[in-house]
Amino acid sequence: MPVQLRRLLLLFAVAIAAFIVVRHFLVPESFGLYGHYRANAIDLVASQAPAYAGHVVCAECHEDKVTLKSASKHAGVACETCHGPAAAHVADPTETKPELPTERNRCGLCHYHEATRPSDFPQIDPAEHGDQEKCVSCHNPHSPEMNESAD
Repeated sequence: MPVQLRRLLLLFAVAIAAFIVVRHFLVPESFGLYGHYRANAIDLVASQAPAYAGHVVCAECHEDKVTLKSASKHAGVACETCHGPAAAHVADPTETKPELPTERNRCGLCHYHEATRPSDFPQIDPAEHGDQEKCVSCHNPHSPEMNESAD
């Protein structure tokens, strides 16, 4: 065996051994216990207070908005996508209010033109659409195709 090949094999052996040693110290002990993740993360995640309430909880108090939204093109968009996490609002509705987004750039997160979006998805060029007015001045976010003012 040529000396260059022996040196190369020795280099690979040292690199593999170093990888195994470093991996031993960096991979948490609970990794792989229940699959390809850290098992101790389950307790950590479960101990955190939930931030999101879910659209079903929103419907309990805001049935009119949910009914309007469910008949529109926004039917598949969860309330908290636009209004933010609502668990605190559900816990104390008088103390914590959800966001009421009215700025153009909020709607633009989904509706400003991007080449990667499907061609049948409603997209606008913000420089040409709406005269720089807020979207809610012409569209009701819960039912945007109706072209009503927001309430």
